[in-house]
Amino acid sequence: MKIIYKDGTVGECPEEEKLHVLRHSCAHIMAQAIKRLYPEADFAYGPATERGFYYDVDLGDNKLSDDDLHRIEEEMKKIVKENLPFKPFILPRDEAVALMHERGNKYKEEHIGDLPEDAVISFYQQGEYIDMCVGPHITYTSALKAFKITQQSGAYWKNDAKNKMLTRINGVAFFSKEELAEYEKEVEEAKARDHRKIGKEMGLFMTDDLIGKGLPMFLPKGYTIWQELENYIKEKERALDYQHVMTPCVGSVALYQTSGHWEHYKDNMFPAMVVEDESFVLRPMNCPHHMMIYANKPHSYRDLPIRIGEIAHDFRFEASGTLKGIERGRHFCQNDAHLFVTPDQIKDEVASVVNLIFDVYKDMGITNYRCVLSLRDPEDKVKYHHDDAMWEKAETGLREVLTELGIEFTEEIGEAAFYGPKLDVNVKPAVGAEYTLSTCQLDFCLPAKFNLKYTDADGKEQTPVVLHRAILGSIDRFMAYMIEETKGKFPTWLAPVQVKVIPVSEKMLDYATSVNKALVAAGVRAQLDDRNEKVGYKIREARQFDRAPYLVVVGAKEVEEGNISVRNRDTDETVAMGLDEFIAKIKAEIANRSRTL
Repeated sequence: MKIIYKDGTVGECPEEEKLHVLRHSCAHIMAQAIKRLYPEADFAYGPATERGFYYDVDLGDNKLSDDDLHRIEEEMKKIVKENLPFKPFILPRDEAVALMHERGNKYKEEHIGDLPEDAVISFYQQGEYIDMCVGPHITYTSALKAFKITQQSGAYWKNDAKNKMLTRINGVAFFSKEELAEYEKEVEEAKARDHRKIGKEMGLFMTDDLIGKGLPMFLPKGYTIWQELENYIKEKERALDYQHVMTPCVGSVALYQTSGHWEHYKDNMFPAMVVEDESFVLRPMNCPHHMMIYANKPHSYRDLPIRIGEIAHDFRFEASGTLKGIERGRHFCQNDAHLFVTPDQIKDEVASVVNLIFDVYKDMGITNYRCVLSLRDPEDKVKYHHDDAMWEKAETGLREVLTELGIEFTEEIGEAAFYGPKLDVNVKPAVGAEYTLSTCQLDFCLPAKFNLKYTDADGKEQTPVVLHRAILGSIDRFMAYMIEETKGKFPTWLAPVQVKVIPVSEKMLDYATSVNKALVAAGVRAQLDDRNEKVGYKIREARQFDRAPYLVVVGAKEVEEGNISVRNRDTDETVAMGLDEFIAKIKAEIANRSRTL
C-alpha cells in the first residue's frame, strides 16, 4: 500500500502501520463528506483507534439521526469514487493560523496555539477539503475499499467537561469487504450477547434515570444469581480461613486523606457531604476501612496472616459515557479482601490467591485469560505515591514471587494502583476487548500510612505487608461476564429459574402444581406457568425469558403414568422419568455446581 508523507514523499507503508493509516485516511474522508453536507461544521480531532476511527465535530444546532449517518456514509462513497489525491503541504505558524481562521476552523486554530514554537505544522488536502495533520495518508481516496459509520456520541473538546460538547462520529475501515462483513457479523454476535439486552429479556436487573445513571437495581431473578455467586465465593474463602466483615458505605474525608486516596483518587469519587461540620464521602474502595479493622487491636506475628474479606458496596463517579449496564456502573459490590502478612509470608499468600483465582476459573469454565504484572510509570508524579525505594521493593518482590510460582505474565507500565504494583488477570470475553476480572496487589504503602504494627518473635514492632485481592472482581461485572459468555443460559446451580413446569392444558394443572410443589420443597428453583396460553407459546417464552436448564412438560400421558417429561435446554432432548429420579438428578447437579446439564 502506497502512502504519502507530510514532506510529499511517497513510499510503501510498513505492514504494521497499514490499518492505522487506512483508518486515519478514512477519518479525513468522513470529515470531507460531513463538510459537504454541513458546510458550517467545524472539526476538532479525528484519529485512528484500535477498533476504527472517529472525528469530533461541532455541528452547531444540528442533531444527527441514523438517516443522517447513512447520508454521510453515502457521500464518503462518492468521494472514494472521485479518486482524489491526498496532497500534503507545510506552512509557517502565522500562515497556518491565518488559513485555519479563514476557513472557520477555530478548534484547529486553537490547537496550533498549543503546539511547541518549533513544531512543523503540516496539512493534507483532498479535493476542496483541507485538514491539519501530520500524516501519513493513502495516496488516493480510491484506495479505501471497505468502511462503515457505526455510531455517534458526545465528547468534550480536549476531553474537558468545562469545554463544549461536540459530536463524535465513529466508524470502521478495512482492507476488504470480506473483512467488513466479518466485522458486521461480530457486531451482531455482540448484540446477541450484550448483557444489557439479555438482562432486560430475562428480568435480571434494571436502570432508571430517575434513580440515577449507573445505579442498576437487581430484580428478583438477577439477585438470585448475585446471591449464588456471593455464597459460592464466601464458601471458597471460608475454607481458606478468611474472616468476613461488614463496613459502612461511607467514610470521612479524613480517612481518605490518611490513605492517600483523597490526593490520588478524588476525581473518581462522589463529592463530599458535610454533616455536623464533618465531611463524608461515599467510599470508592474498602481498604481504608479494613486497615482500621486491623488497627482495632494489637497483633503478634503468631496472628498473621489475617485475611479480612467483604462483599462491599462501593461508589465511583464514572463518566456517563463509560457506563455499561452492570459491567461498569457508579455503584458495584466488590469481592474484596485484604491479607495482612509478614514479609516471609508474601510468597505463600500470593500463591494461595493465585490458586484461588485459577480454581474459580476452572469451576466457571474460564480459559481465555492472561496474567499481567502492572507497574507504575516512574515519570508520572501525580498518579503514584512518591517513594522510589518502596516501589523498587514492591515491584521487584512481586515479580520474583510470580516468577518463582511459574506464572507466565507480561509487564505493563502505568497500570499499577497508586500505592503498589499488582497482578491483573485479564479475561477475553466472547465479544469485545479484554478487561481485568481478578487482581492481587502488593502494598507496603497503606500499612505505613495507617501506622499498622505487629510484634515479631523478638518483641519488636514491625509493619505488616498488605495484599489487596479480588477474585470475582465485582460481583456485578462478573455476572455481566457470565451473562455474555453463556448468553443467559446459566449452569443449573446459577440459573434463576432451574425448572419451568408447563402443563399442556388446564386439565393437567393440578398434577403440574403438585410436581412444582415437590421441586420447590426439595430446594429447586422451580416455577409453574399456569397461564391459559397455548403450550407452544409457553415453551417459546420460557426459552427466551427464563432460559431454564430444564422444562417439565406435563400432558395427559404424564398424568396417567405418574411421571414427568424433562426437556434438556442444551441438548433439546426430552426424557420421561419419575419425579423422584429427576429431583435426585438435579439436586446432585446443583450441589456439585456442575457446568453441564
